[in-house]
Amino acid sequence: MYAAPSIQRLLDELEKLPGVGPKSAQRIAYWILNSSSSDALRLADAITDVKQHVHFCKRCFNYAQDELCEICASEKRDASVICVVSEPRDIPPIERTGVFSGTYHVLGGALSPLEGIGPDALHVTELLARLNDPGIKEVILATNPNVEGETTASYLARLIAPTGVKVTRLASGLPVGGDLEFADEVTLGRAIESRRVL
Repeated sequence: MYAAPSIQRLLDELEKLPGVGPKSAQRIAYWILNSSSSDALRLADAITDVKQHVHFCKRCFNYAQDELCEICASEKRDASVICVVSEPRDIPPIERTGVFSGTYHVLGGALSPLEGIGPDALHVTELLARLNDPGIKEVILATNPNVEGETTASYLARLIAPTGVKVTRLASGLPVGGDLEFADEVTLGRAIESRRVL
C-alpha cells in the first residue's frame, strides 16, 4: 500500500507497539489523521509528558512521578508487608481487588537463564536491603505462575528464609465460575494443594 512518507513513518512507529500489527497501525494512524488537531496533540503531549516525568520509585521500583510512588509515600499503607511482583504492570490488578493494603517491590523481570536474566539483572539486592527493617513481617511472592515466575519465587524464598521474615506465595487454582471438567491438570493440582478449611 502506498502512503505519503509522513504517514508511512507513523505506521512504522505504530507497528513497533506490542500487539499492534499492520491493520491496527492503519486504524490508529487514520484515527489520528481524521481526529482534530487538538485530540492528536493531546495524545502527543501525554506521551511526551509520561516520558519526561515518570521514572522508577527509588524504594520499590514502581512507576512514580515523585521520588517515591504514591503507594510508598502513603501513610495509610501497611509497611510491614511487601508484595513482590515482576513488573509495574502487575500492581494495578492487585490494587483493583481492594484486598491488599501493604507495599510492593518490583523486581523488573523474572529469572530466565535461557534469556540470560539472572539475579543481578533484577532488583533482588534492593529487596534484601528493605528486609533489614525490623518492621517488615511478611513478603508475599506474587510472581506469575509460569516456569520463570516459579523459579524466581523459589529463589527468593530461599534467600529470604534466613532473615526470619515470613514468606508466602499467592495461591493458584480454579477461577471463580470455572468448571472442573475444563481445568487442566496443573491448575487443578494447585487448587487441591492450596485448599483451605471452611
